[in-house]
Amino acid sequence: MTRRALVCAVLATTSVWAQAQSIVMSSTTSTEQSGLFAHLLPAFKKVSGLDVKVVALGTGQALDMARRGDADVVFVHDQVAEEKFVADGFGLKRLPVMYNDFVLIGPKADPAGTKGKDIVAALAKLSAGNAAFVSRGDKSGTHAAELRFWKMANLTEKKGSGYKECGCGMGPALNIAASSGAYVLADRATWLNFKNRADLAILVEGDQRLFNQYGVMVVNPAKHPHVKQADAQKFVDWITSPAGQGVVADYKIGGEQLFFPNAGK
Repeated sequence: MTRRALVCAVLATTSVWAQAQSIVMSSTTSTEQSGLFAHLLPAFKKVSGLDVKVVALGTGQALDMARRGDADVVFVHDQVAEEKFVADGFGLKRLPVMYNDFVLIGPKADPAGTKGKDIVAALAKLSAGNAAFVSRGDKSGTHAAELRFWKMANLTEKKGSGYKECGCGMGPALNIAASSGAYVLADRATWLNFKNRADLAILVEGDQRLFNQYGVMVVNPAKHPHVKQADAQKFVDWITSPAGQGVVADYKIGGEQLFFPNAGK
């Protein structure tokens, strides 16, 4: 083998090795915008040597990305959609990882009178008063939850004239609400990490229906043979292990825990 051929072979081998040292994760905007991944992924790399390239989208888009074979692992928060993803053969197995909750955010003065623990009663007041409400409108886990709550209130077609969809992530939706004095449903973690709060505050919390569960799945290589199943499984095994669960629990902002591990429960 000539020197040039040897160099080319080494470079090719190095390139393949480098590609093997990373996986692609499609996930939600909340896990990224809350700052969780900046806390979590360095700990995973330390024990595995693997880089995780995160593409943060709404849950619906994250699942679509995985269906196309553009991700190795999915980490999202819409259990119904996740179970369908597995049932349709796109994911190997859905495992619970952690939970937190949704909260209704709005102007501190609360002109619609929503404050309390009942999300359905709060939405009824928003509808009746035609209050300004920013919906993600992006098929995310948060958007799916919001639509469930409107349905519970029998207001799917009567959300009020103040209801607007932004088709955007959680951070941009909060920014719109902050600049316009609107109400918005948010996951608590992104809210706690959100800096541009203006006059916004948590108005509704503590309703059991606001529970927000996250799950993780390896993409099925039977659908997409190029999926890095073994490396993706390493992440799933770690995040659901006592070590990974401990790292999740350790993530706090201002002393407040953002996510609560519940793998295996």
